[in-house]
Amino acid sequence: MATLDNEITGAFGTIKAHDTGARQGLRARFLTLIAIIGPGLIVMVGDNDAGGVATYAQAGQNFGYSLLWVLPLLIPVLIVNQEMVVRLGAVTGVGHARLIRERISRRWGNVSVGSILLLNFLIIITEFIGVSLSMRYFGVSSYVSVPIAVVALFLVTASGSFQRWERFMMLFVAINFVIVPLVYLSHPKISSVAQHLTTPGIRGGVTSSSVLLIISIIGTTVAPWQLYFQQSNIVDKKISPRWLNYERVDTVLGSLIVVLSAAALMAVAARLAPLGGTNSFSDALGVAHGLARHVGHGSGALFAILLLNASVIGAAAVTLASSYAMSDVVGQRQSLDARLRDAKGFYGRFAALLAVAGIVTILPGAPLGIITLAVQAMCGLMLPSTTIFVLLLSNDREILGPWVNSLWLNICAVVVVAALTVLSVTMMVSTLFTSIKVLQLLEVLSVAAAAALVIGLPVALLRRHPPTHYAVAKKEWRMPRLSLVASPTMSSGRRWLLRILATYLVVAGTMLVVRVVQLMTS
Repeated sequence: MATLDNEITGAFGTIKAHDTGARQGLRARFLTLIAIIGPGLIVMVGDNDAGGVATYAQAGQNFGYSLLWVLPLLIPVLIVNQEMVVRLGAVTGVGHARLIRERISRRWGNVSVGSILLLNFLIIITEFIGVSLSMRYFGVSSYVSVPIAVVALFLVTASGSFQRWERFMMLFVAINFVIVPLVYLSHPKISSVAQHLTTPGIRGGVTSSSVLLIISIIGTTVAPWQLYFQQSNIVDKKISPRWLNYERVDTVLGSLIVVLSAAALMAVAARLAPLGGTNSFSDALGVAHGLARHVGHGSGALFAILLLNASVIGAAAVTLASSYAMSDVVGQRQSLDARLRDAKGFYGRFAALLAVAGIVTILPGAPLGIITLAVQAMCGLMLPSTTIFVLLLSNDREILGPWVNSLWLNICAVVVVAALTVLSVTMMVSTLFTSIKVLQLLEVLSVAAAAALVIGLPVALLRRHPPTHYAVAKKEWRMPRLSLVASPTMSSGRRWLLRILATYLVVAGTMLVVRVVQLMTS
């Protein structure tokens, strides 16, 4: 049964359309929070997908506890990035891809959607690789596990109820807590964990491989698809500015859980660190077998279950992000409350992505290693553009009104964007050209980014428009119908920024294509 317009129906509760009163008391606020909670928690836990589990396990097995300090640094990065799309979704009621098309340009919208669809398709393949590896631990063939995962994911999503879908996702979130008994069985050294969470250091010293792994940890935790998913999921759930603070709590809670889970996985895999050097990691299945041999059979099974669960929730979230983006472009209905017969295009695209990715995963001789490399490189290629677009949209007064970025948030966001750009470009270039000197590249890019910040931030602050007064209360302000909003003005600074970004994408994209062709023909 379809929900009423503006009625929020979450996994754990419902907020009626007419229920707009202030929440008095802790119980009322808690009930509201559990009704709102979902998009932020799902997107963050979904980000600890198959690639994330493998990366954290590699960090633990190869470097012990020594890279744990990277993880707390990611919490503010995740919160700053995702909080902007939270506001964009709640205030505009429009998906991320459509906003880029209408407020940046149609050309940039098409480029961003095409890129995210290709990246997401490759990511979904890596999720099914995770399904295959995890079930191989239990003796189940990929020809059985992957098709079952494809069908199950489609049935869950095409149920015709946002609430039912969110409840399934929350079940996967709950399964993620098997990390607790896994940590208990592995008996990590708590004092060492606490020390390395706060004290930077790298086992074996600073090397190109260790720096690349640190960048991979950051890259797998801050992914481009998250922006598309959370904004459109908030729109789908009908969360308005009135409930924005609750959704912010949802996002912060998700950020804390994803970082704690990553730290736990790293600490578990660190049990294998004394058994080898800084290149001991083979794949996630190898970690499961290693834990079974050296910690106990139960620990290997729990790790395999974690990998399976991470792969499933990652595939569900990334595929849905792709369906949302495609629906934004073609202008079709994009709600999980829509029945299959009423939204054939939306669910059809979802099914096609799952089916094709599943087929590629189990094809004999499929270049799965090249696909994994391409995912890592494309994440590095796309992250600068996606974060810059979010920053531009979050300062667009025509669509956000009183909800535009504050001065301090802009400063934080610009610094975050600069840092992510440096790390992403380093990851992309070093992934494609393994002989490059990573440390020198990182130093050059860091100096260039610092110089750009020193010059650009004061100029941007001087050009900042004074605040505008609005006739309605901030919580009541919503973007007018998008077709009625005044067209964005193209300043010279914005024009040059987009030209530089276009040049970067053309050069980086060409490098990526050439490298993939080289690998496939060698």
